[in-house]
Amino acid sequence: MKRLITAFCGFLVTLSALAQMVQPVQWSKSVRMTDDRHGTVTLTATIDDGWHLYGTDLPDGGPIPTSFEWKSLKGVKLLGNPKPGSKPHEQMDPTFDMKLRWWTGKVTFSQPFEATDPSFSLDGSIRYMACNDVTCTAPTTEPINLKGTAPKLAAAADTVASQPQATAADTLASETVATPVTEADTWAPVTLTDADASQQDAAGSGSLWWIFWACFGGGLLALLTPCVWPIIPMTVSFFLKKGDSRASAVSSAIIYGLAIIIIYVALGLAVTALFGASTLNAIATNAVANVVFFLLLVVFAISFFGAFNLELPASWSSRMDKAASSTTGLLSIFFMAFTLVIVSFSCTGPIIGTLLVEAAGQGSRMGPAVGMLGFAIALAIPFTLFALFPSWLKGLPKSGGWLNTVKVVLGFIELALSLKFLSVADLAYGWHILDREVFLSLWIAIFGLLGLYLLGVFRFKSDGEGQGHSIGVTRFFLALISLAFTAYLIPGLWGAPLRATSAFVPPLSTQDFNLSGEQLTHFTNYDEGMAAAARAGKPVFLDFSGYGCVNCRKMDGAVISTDGVQQLLNDNFISIELMVDDKHDLPAPRYVAENGQQVELTTWGDLWSYLQRHKFKANTQPQYFVLDAQGNLLSGPFTYQEDINAFIQFLQKGINNHAQ
Repeated sequence: MKRLITAFCGFLVTLSALAQMVQPVQWSKSVRMTDDRHGTVTLTATIDDGWHLYGTDLPDGGPIPTSFEWKSLKGVKLLGNPKPGSKPHEQMDPTFDMKLRWWTGKVTFSQPFEATDPSFSLDGSIRYMACNDVTCTAPTTEPINLKGTAPKLAAAADTVASQPQATAADTLASETVATPVTEADTWAPVTLTDADASQQDAAGSGSLWWIFWACFGGGLLALLTPCVWPIIPMTVSFFLKKGDSRASAVSSAIIYGLAIIIIYVALGLAVTALFGASTLNAIATNAVANVVFFLLLVVFAISFFGAFNLELPASWSSRMDKAASSTTGLLSIFFMAFTLVIVSFSCTGPIIGTLLVEAAGQGSRMGPAVGMLGFAIALAIPFTLFALFPSWLKGLPKSGGWLNTVKVVLGFIELALSLKFLSVADLAYGWHILDREVFLSLWIAIFGLLGLYLLGVFRFKSDGEGQGHSIGVTRFFLALISLAFTAYLIPGLWGAPLRATSAFVPPLSTQDFNLSGEQLTHFTNYDEGMAAAARAGKPVFLDFSGYGCVNCRKMDGAVISTDGVQQLLNDNFISIELMVDDKHDLPAPRYVAENGQQVELTTWGDLWSYLQRHKFKANTQPQYFVLDAQGNLLSGPFTYQEDINAFIQFLQKGINNHAQ
């Protein structure tokens, strides 16, 4: 048993938190001659697991494509454009409502050239943007500085040919006004305390904990289904009767519980390994995938309502049962656990499917495994506890019609959750068939009917005859909760924010009749905003965001646009929102020294991205800070966390520090 526990502990991994500065793409550059006159520049991008690098050919209005610019070519002539060694992946991106292309893992670009001088050099840059499941880096410029020799090439014959091109490049460079970024006090770097920096780390770990506990709750619900509940006393009694001693029976039951956990965690790991991080992200954002999941959850709901049962082939359970009978020891117990998984699939399958989709959509590579860990622990607990305390078996409620009621309630919940996935597709394609008021109307109908069902107003055929219209106390309070939630949703039809449902309900911008409060006004230029703060004597709320940042939009809708936060910001702060992917050109290029190299900033997005890297040593969005008018840090950073109270505390800390 010790060896089994040791093996099981291998499944429990701890993820290291991401540092504030991330560099998901590492470039290697080389040049080699293929013959006396011709050669190839090789540019290789090594992309961190879970990240993707956008393609070179993207439609207008989308993210920054990967591009190559050659600023100075001396003694060399390019032949064509850089060509990737592999085709990029292509899929619909709901953020931009267009098909986009990207690479994962590694991609190599080859740029052929012809040498026109024995010694040559190529200077340029790579412009690119990378994203992972939860965030994106700002558009980044990677310099290219390569030199080579063609010793067998006659220098005298080719110098003339090389001179015009070099002169043209030099002339272009001389016409570009190099406007250096002046680092005033407001641009000076700040020092983050360990407590401040740890706030970012807490956000990532918090999402995994949310997945764990949500799936743990799903496991508890699965216990109360007619496919699982009757198996508990049967299985525990089997172990107690089979064992030579009570200690042996308890040991077998504990191993049985661990086997259940291992099977489900392996399922979660298999989902991640099979689809990969990029595909898991597509599950959360791809419109077609969300339509499929909507239809799948509707089928699950109909199954729970009693129209049909979803079952695995009977031969599977027969084989597993036969294998369990013909083997002994740990292997026999594992086969028994597999039998439980297969037999209970008609009830647990829809729950597991829903939980896996939700876990994958949270933007964490380990989400499915962590989710199945929570689900399996909840499922395995009763087998272990009743083996330790067999007298408790007598107190278990007997199987009956209440188990079918649990299934029907789960059917209503599945139906409500299905609308969330359809809403994602609706927003991505702009169909406007599921705007906020339509979504809320459907939820009001679903939860209203759930309350009436629990009160016994109507029954499904799967409920049988029942016992009149009498209901128990538990069922009454569940009906009360459902009807109260229905009443809570009704004001949303006229624009009430409904903060408790912000993660599911479409944004207020999709609603025709909106009585929400005044919207936040902000500066889009850092220097202008800081100057306004100095004149007003107020602290600065600084928001690093992006047009293509999905989590930024989530924070805007679920936290920043709420009445309390809006009023706090309008009354106490000068707000500055900086888009790091703003493609509008600067009046003149600016040059900065970064990591020992000179970096050219050509767009406003470049400038704001540099500000975030230089001042706060960070390059992911969303990220929020509170500063004084001199650029000193008062509070932050605050990253993606849909917690209104925590956000207000972050703002209040800035107000308090500014008043000191």
